[in-house]
Order: sequence, then structure tokens, then C-alpha cells
Amino acid sequence: MTSKLKCQLLVLAVLLLIAISPSLQTRLRNENKVKTSIFRSPKFVLEPGLVCNKFYYDIAFPKGHIAIKSFNAEVVDEARNPVPLHETYLHHWLVVRYYQRKGAKVSKYHGDLRFQKSDFSIASNSGMCERDLYQYFGLGSETRKTATYVPDSYGIEVGNPGEVPPGYEERWLLNVHAIDTRGSEDRLGCTECRCDLYNVTKDEYNRDIGPDYIGGLRCCYDETRCRVEEGFQGHKRSLYLKYTIKYVDWDASVIPVKIYILDVTDTWKKPESTGLMSRHHCQIEYDVESCASAVANAGCVHKKKISVTLPNGGDVIYGVAHQHSGGTGSTLHGEDGRVICSSLPIYGEGKEPGNEAGYIVGMSTCYPKPGSVKISKGETLTFVSKYSSAQRHTGVMGLFYILVAEPSQKRSSILHSTDSTGEIVILHNAVWAIAGFGIAALVAAAVTFQRESGREEGYESILM
Repeated sequence: MTSKLKCQLLVLAVLLLIAISPSLQTRLRNENKVKTSIFRSPKFVLEPGLVCNKFYYDIAFPKGHIAIKSFNAEVVDEARNPVPLHETYLHHWLVVRYYQRKGAKVSKYHGDLRFQKSDFSIASNSGMCERDLYQYFGLGSETRKTATYVPDSYGIEVGNPGEVPPGYEERWLLNVHAIDTRGSEDRLGCTECRCDLYNVTKDEYNRDIGPDYIGGLRCCYDETRCRVEEGFQGHKRSLYLKYTIKYVDWDASVIPVKIYILDVTDTWKKPESTGLMSRHHCQIEYDVESCASAVANAGCVHKKKISVTLPNGGDVIYGVAHQHSGGTGSTLHGEDGRVICSSLPIYGEGKEPGNEAGYIVGMSTCYPKPGSVKISKGETLTFVSKYSSAQRHTGVMGLFYILVAEPSQKRSSILHSTDSTGEIVILHNAVWAIAGFGIAALVAAAVTFQRESGREEGYESILM
């Protein structure tokens, strides 16, 4: 009997340790594991009116098999001071994952290779515009006040050696598109890339720009100039994109998420028959025509929408939209009309970096409680992008970024959850309930053991 009780005590002690140790280990791991790396892009030089649209290959990036937790960026000068949007407008920055053949040589800065060469291969996000919007990370003027943190215990998996094709290495590309608007005749027109202000008739690939194309990316490519006020003098200056990456080492506790980017200009149509394929063609930008002057003061709203389906479903972990000046917000709806995420622009009200009046300096984000917002496989989603049409806007964008955890990727553990801030929370009540039960069981076993021992030795137990 004594041997049996000792075994019971040992088993209960082990169970108690199993119940408590995941809580302690997870807390310690999540308090200490997040690492931060800060880098600067290669230098780019701007002067009033000049455009930079550079592609930098093999940029500095954390090494190893890791999970990205956030990626933030901003334009800074040589003294590392933030540069305001009304001086240098950050049209966009993009970071693309790609594979490069070992031994292949490419300069740190090169034109857009478009990855036509066999030495390079894009490792795109999960969709939907894999041929046009293949970046992993990217924002525009809203970069300083848009949250990008991926909630615990989720992460964007990169550096997995099993995903790299034989003979290749994982690398990262940075695209920076910035416009120096100091002294410009029409600052908004310059940021919207109006062709008349850039005095161009051909795009960067020497293709004719037709009269119906009023403004957009085809008119503000690298080294073009937007018209400045006559006599304005401004000095050249060296600028950089400073980017900050937070990440953790990959382990089995991290749940990978898929990156999906939806574009409101996508021409995709749902096939009428199952088994048929329909490709996505995302035009990236569009124009917003001004409404009639008679109703302009009543608040004109231009609405554009599309319907798409994701290749796979799962839990929505994060969502945010991307818009240009004039944007009034975007919403992603489920097939039943429910709101999956609504993202609204934050407009600046001053002059300091991060609060520039008239510019979108941030976009609101969605962090649903894990498991509360789901997308089913094959579900038709509706994406709506709204702009003010009180005046004309050219080259605007309507994108929606979402992070989705597929069901097969989710960790099955009753000990983990997340709160509204995205930080990991151990289910303390469950843990301590198990611990309490274990302690009570140990006490009961000890009492029984003493009683049995007392009887065997001729003594009565004094415990009741």
C-alpha cells in the first residue's frame, strides 16, 4: 500500500508541474524573446520637384528562421531626423521577399528587374494580386501612425530553409517612392502625380501616355520632376528610409499567418462553373472624378467596390486599408454582409512629422479577438473603398491588407489566448484551477498515506 501511494504522489506531482510549467515558460518566453533591428536604406538624394523611385536589392534584414512581429519605416535625413510629408512626400515603400541564385551578382541599386531573369524568383505573399502586389510589407504617407504589430502568439514566418529552392538564397528588396514637394506649384497635384505638372508624354518604359491618363504612377517615375514655383531655390539633401523590424526566433509556439492584399481595382470575376480558373489583374490605381458643384458642399463620396474569394479561410488576426489624400475609409465585408474590418484614415492637423495637415498620417487597424472573425474557404468578400469627390483626385489607391491564420496552423492549447492589445495571456484561472486541484489531491494522498502508516504501526492518526 505504501508503494502504491508513493506512486500516486509522484504521478500527481508530475501532473502539477505539467500544468504550471507551460504558463511560466510561455510568460518568460514572450517577455524576453522579441528582438529589434533598426536599419537605414542606401542614400537617395532629392531636390525641389525631384522624384525618387529606387529599388534596392539585398537590403539589411534579420537572419535566420524567424517570425516578423512588426515592420515600420519613415524618411529621415542624414542626422536621422524625421522629414515631414510637406517637404518629402512618401508615396510608398515596399519590401519584397525573393530568392537569388547563389553566386549571382547584382548591384545594391538597380532598376526594376521585374524578375525576368533566371537568377531571381519572387517569394510572393499569399494573394490576391500576386502578379502586381507581391510585397510582404509596405505603406505610404500613413506609415508613422499605422500599427503593424502582429499579435502574440502569431507571426509572419520568413527564413525557413525548407522553403528556399535548392541553389538559391532568401533575400529582400526595398522600393522607395518619394517626391520632393518643396516649392511646388501644386503640392497635392505633385503627390497625385498629375502628368501636366511633370511634363511627360512617355512612361519609364518609353510607352506613350495617352490623353485619357491624367495622373498616376506612369507620370512620376524615377528622376522625373514636378513643377516648382519660378525662382524657388532649395538645396539638395541626402535622405534615407529608416526601417525598424521586430521579430522572434521561430519555434513551435508561433502560429504562422498568411498575408493577403486586396485591390479595389482588381478585375477578377468569380467563375460561373466550378473548376474554372480566373486570374486576378490588379490595376493598382484609379481616378476619382469630382462631383457636381451643386452638391459638392453636401459631401460628395466616391465609392468603388469589388468582390473576391480567398483561396483558403481562417481567422482574421489583423486588418488595415491603404488610401491616399481624399480617402474617407475602407470596409471589408463577409458574404453575409457582416463587417470583417473597417479602416479609417487619420489626417494630420499640424506641421511636425507624423501630424502634417492635409495628409493621411495613419490608418486605423483591426485586431479581432482570435477566433471571433472567421473567413470560410470560398466565401465571397466585398471590399469597399471610399473617397471624397468634392474635388478630382488622380492615381489614388484602395488596398486592404489582412493577416489570416488558417485552421490547420492554429495551436491547440487551452492554456493560451490573446487580449485586445495582441499580447499573449495565459489562462490563469484554468492553470491555477488545475494547480489547486493538484495540491488538494496531494494533500488528500498525504493524509491517506499517514493514516495507512499509522494503522500499520499501531498509532491512530491525529488528522481528521
